[in-house]
Order: sequence, then C-alpha cells, then structure tokens
Amino acid sequence: MDLFSHSWAALRTAVAELPDEDFARPSGCTGWLVQDLVCHLVVDSQDVLITLVTPADSEPTRDALTYWDITETPPTGEDPLDALTVRLAAAYEEPWLLKFHLDDVGSAAGRAAELADPGARVSTRDEVLTTGDYLMTYVMEWTLHHLDLIAHLPHVSGPPAEGLARSREMLEKIAGTAFPASFSDRDALLVGTGRRAPTEAEQAELGELAAKLPFVLG
Repeated sequence: MDLFSHSWAALRTAVAELPDEDFARPSGCTGWLVQDLVCHLVVDSQDVLITLVTPADSEPTRDALTYWDITETPPTGEDPLDALTVRLAAAYEEPWLLKFHLDDVGSAAGRAAELADPGARVSTRDEVLTTGDYLMTYVMEWTLHHLDLIAHLPHVSGPPAEGLARSREMLEKIAGTAFPASFSDRDALLVGTGRRAPTEAEQAELGELAAKLPFVLG
C-alpha cells in the first residue's frame, strides 16, 4: 500500500509541476501527447475508485502478476479507446483544467487506497483480486506511465527507485525471465516493454532474450 501511495504521489507531483507548454509535447505512449497521457491518468484514477468500491465474494482469479496479459504487438494509438482519450484531453482546452481534475480525482483515489483493506476482494475486468494485489498492479501502471511522461521531458523527475525496482521484479516474473544485471531498472522496463529499442550493446547482452521482446502488458 505504501509503494502504491509513494508511486502515485510522485507521478501526480510531476504532472502538477509541468509548465503549460509541456502538455503539447509528445509522451512515451505512441500517438499521445503529454496532455493525452494526463487525461488517461484521470481515467485510471476513476478506475481505482470504482474498483475499490466493487467488492467480490468469490475467490481471487488473478493476482498482481497474472492480472497482466502479454501481447507481442505494441500499441499504435489507433485503438478506439486510445483515440477517445485524445478527444477527451482536447476538450479540457487548458492544461490547468487537466491538472485540477487529476489532483481532485487522483487525490481521492490515493486516500481510498490508504483506507482500503489489503485482504479484501474486489472485482475488475470480470476478474477478482485482493485489494493489495490490485493496488500492486498500479505500482507497475504508475511507474511505466511516469516513464512515459518524462520520455521527452528530461527536466522532469522520474519515478521513485522503489517503484522502478518492484516493477522490474514484477515484469521479470510475468515474463518468466530476468534482464541482464547490467541493465538499470529503468532501462529494463523501457526495453522490456518496448518503450525503446535496445542499443547494439544491449542487444548483445540480451542474447536470446532479445528475440522475445517486447513484453507488451495489457
């Protein structure tokens, strides 16, 4: 729960401190500007709030690792939901409105997570998870999207080291393989999820693993 809160607070702070001109810059998500990514974070906040008040009585069907499905096709930005996010973001017109909405709904999601019982069961995407496992999936979500936020904004602080380390650990368990120890947690996540291509040196270190990349999480 603490890692969820720490990762989420760091991401929201990074957005809150962005100058207006950064909202029109590209993000690390294909087809999305920074403003589109921030709009997606608003939707994510709503998802957290909805899920935490959707209790389930049945046994968990997924955990923090099996929650994720792996595909081999990186997003193109042409998915209807991705396109909807772009239209929603444009409707805000001014960056301060997006900041305000994210702070408003995002803060509520953070408080709800802190108050939640980690052993309780919740339902989302027609699956059942413990609250603790569900929130841990969002440590991965927040960390990857924090990397997306700063992809073209080198002046913005990145995700917390603890979130990077845990997300790398989760990705390696999900993929069933470890990245070379020489890879930083950040590089393992960027290369592993297809957010950037490996350099020639990294490709050599990856060996046979290079042919299996990327692990696109959905």
